Amino acid sequence: MMRSLWSAASGMKGQQKQMDVLSHNIANVNTTGAKAQRAEFQDLIYQNLRAAGAESGDGTTFPTPLQIGLGSRLAATNRIFTQGNIQTTDNPTDIAIEGDGFFQVLMPDGTTAYTRDGSFKIDANRNLVTSEGYQLTDNVQFDANAPSDSITISSTGVVSDTPAGGASNVVGQIVLARFLNPAGLTAVGKNLFVQSDASGEPIPNNPGVDGTGTLIQSALEMSSVQIVDEMVNMIVAQRAYESNSKAITTSDSMLEIANGLKR
Repeated sequence: MMRSLWSAASGMKGQQKQMDVLSHNIANVNTTGAKAQRAEFQDLIYQNLRAAGAESGDGTTFPTPLQIGLGSRLAATNRIFTQGNIQTTDNPTDIAIEGDGFFQVLMPDGTTAYTRDGSFKIDANRNLVTSEGYQLTDNVQFDANAPSDSITISSTGVVSDTPAGGASNVVGQIVLARFLNPAGLTAVGKNLFVQSDASGEPIPNNPGVDGTGTLIQSALEMSSVQIVDEMVNMIVAQRAYESNSKAITTSDSMLEIANGLKR
């Protein structure tokens, strides 16, 4: 059977996966703190018909090999942790990270997850929580008599509130976690990541210390997905898929001609 059939088929499968990645990016164009993914491909193993340096006769050797490639495969999906645009919300419990770092979230099973989504809320116990109700590991709890508009969060993570008729009080310190390889984090949904062997251990620091980003109150980091780039990549993927399908139909036509040699 012609190698081109299977090589082109692998190319079509790869472009299908490319479309899966692009569709996911586009679906999260308005997701707070979302980071775009990039599909990365590798060529498959080659069939070596002749090695470079093989003898060609009369004491000479072939300067180049004779190899035929067998297609491509999806090697990785790399998450690009570029800074998203900062959008002002005027909500005092919204927090954006400008720079590196993740908020640390306490999960129900006692483990820690990490997020760039700073759209926090205040629950019935006056704790600062995520949209899913998960508390920060820093356990920020506001005074029951403090109105929401009295909440202040400094760029270095100091959280304060002012009870009605009282003085301002510090109620917590937000600590960010930084990773040597954030692309190695494992996404688990709900805008959360968990540590993996590839990401390395978290490096906790107050915002603004040792390369950790600073905080912006009443603002959110928007998705880093650039819709124009995704649309262009979608066109490229569609054309590559079409070209691979043409290779399959051309190979099929060649086989049909070969089959018709004997009548």
